[in-house]
Amino acid sequence: MSPDNRPIGLFDSGVGGLSVLRAVRDQFPDENLIYIADQAHVPYGPRPKTEVAKLSHGIVRFLVNRDAKLVVVACNTASAAALKKLRASYPTLPFVGMEPAVKPAAEETNSGVVGVLATPATFQGELYNSTVERFAQGVTVLQHTCPGLVRQIEMGHVADAETKDILERALIPMLEKGVDKVVMGCTHYPFVIPLIKEIVGAEIEVIDPAPAVARQVGRLLDQYDLRAKTGGKGQIQFMTTGDPEEFSRLLIQLVGLESQVKRLVWIKGELVER
Repeated sequence: MSPDNRPIGLFDSGVGGLSVLRAVRDQFPDENLIYIADQAHVPYGPRPKTEVAKLSHGIVRFLVNRDAKLVVVACNTASAAALKKLRASYPTLPFVGMEPAVKPAAEETNSGVVGVLATPATFQGELYNSTVERFAQGVTVLQHTCPGLVRQIEMGHVADAETKDILERALIPMLEKGVDKVVMGCTHYPFVIPLIKEIVGAEIEVIDPAPAVARQVGRLLDQYDLRAKTGGKGQIQFMTTGDPEEFSRLLIQLVGLESQVKRLVWIKGELVER
């Protein structure tokens, strides 16, 4: 088995995918990673599916040019809009996408009521609806889009009064209907899990899909013989189409990492480093 030290690429509209990067880093510390935040277009949730798909293809082209060996679409909205076509466009490149963890929630619920917090695009996507249809028969699935929550997290406001108000409007009606599992259907939302637990109480399970996504990364690394053999900690490159200094601040606040962040710009549908 030969070492493959090419990077794993991860991308999101903003800082949300850092919840996935954190899980991948925890499980595979020797892997080199490239993370792209398309903050020029955050949030992806309200954008048309065709636009999100076009942006996703542009980011993947950039990652392929950086020799990525595997790509994690660390964004539920982008996964819903683009994952199927990305796999068709790059048949030899392994992809891991995001799928709201409705299956484990539905299998493990005692009350028969589960809640999902996600963006409108995720709820409207074929991937989400097929998951509910296949695995949540006989279970009541309550949904909420938490308008404004992604913006709050992008500003680092993960524990303030406005963020709590957004979450209470979503969660209190679910609690009144007997929910016992709450699924994070957007990669931004795990950063407010402490606040969610404060609202719902210790008896309600809050499900973060990031560890399961990281395990799938591991399965594909093994399947395609792509494991790194660095013998030490892999390097992480962070890039954003937004403000690198603000992204650096959020990196420290959200995941405790200090790193230089490079600036990317969109030029005629292509990402270019500045």
